[in-house]
Amino acid sequence: MTAALSIKGMSKTFDVSAPWLNRVLEGRERQFVKAVSDVSFDVTEGSCFSIVGESGCGKSTVARLVTGLYRPTAGAVNFTDRDGRRLRVQMIFQDPHSSLNPRWRVGDIIAEPIHEMQLRDSREKTRERVSELLEIVGLSAEDAVKFPHEFSGGQRQRISIARALASEPDLLVCDEPTSALDVSVQAQILNLMRRLQKELGLTYLFISHDLSVVRHMSDHIAVMYLGRIIEQAKVETLFQRPLHPYSKLLLDTIPDIHAPHRAKDAQAGEPPSPLNPPPGCAFHPRCPFANERCRHEEPDLLEHVQDVVVACHAVEEGRL
Repeated sequence: MTAALSIKGMSKTFDVSAPWLNRVLEGRERQFVKAVSDVSFDVTEGSCFSIVGESGCGKSTVARLVTGLYRPTAGAVNFTDRDGRRLRVQMIFQDPHSSLNPRWRVGDIIAEPIHEMQLRDSREKTRERVSELLEIVGLSAEDAVKFPHEFSGGQRQRISIARALASEPDLLVCDEPTSALDVSVQAQILNLMRRLQKELGLTYLFISHDLSVVRHMSDHIAVMYLGRIIEQAKVETLFQRPLHPYSKLLLDTIPDIHAPHRAKDAQAGEPPSPLNPPPGCAFHPRCPFANERCRHEEPDLLEHVQDVVVACHAVEEGRL
């Protein structure tokens, strides 16, 4: 099957050093954070590929690299279809309140990409398209004259989706699109996104920390930890038999009414600072299966069974 998005060896390093004068006076060296390290994956046309992990693992940086908001330090991002046409990419942001201009009417917000990309040849046709987009996402054409503050959080996210669809994208990058919403509203937005994917043939790169949300949306999942993908598999494969101890830890965070006090194999706690990552496997300070090799040698991402890749010495050696 054709890949709508192909990422090869993508890395991103940020310079987080103090100002030059401070470094001179205090004798401090420059500091760098490797937010994303050698990430590779393909997203098949018409599918939903999700990246999950705790806050600070680098998943939102991947989203911004794909959309061009950041430039990669290394690696390549490619989105072309089977005919070699460059696909259109658009992004849905986490917070619909801050991502919409409060001084613009909703109709102007949605019409902006139509004007910029010259997708309609008259103002009348642009207005018709704005009305159509509002109705597609479950709002009314009359809402075009209102301002963002007149809507609820869920309605504002529908406006954000309409604005993203205005540029007629092939690939939507969704950065935690429901995390700022109530649970009941989350379900409505996710169902809307699934319907739009089916009707419009969209491809999704979905970023989330919530595995229950990801399971509802995804075909494939990549689990990230401290800037690296540490496991990647089809969604049901990962939920039924996760291999990496960190993947198991994430699954343990999903409430289970049948086993509310089930034991956790992996230890909880905060991930290490990306400014000073541990040597070897970055997860070893929290892993009950870590040995000396884990503490000194970084594991490679290897195929363990068909369509499942994992970076874990314990899995490789059969110690789990």
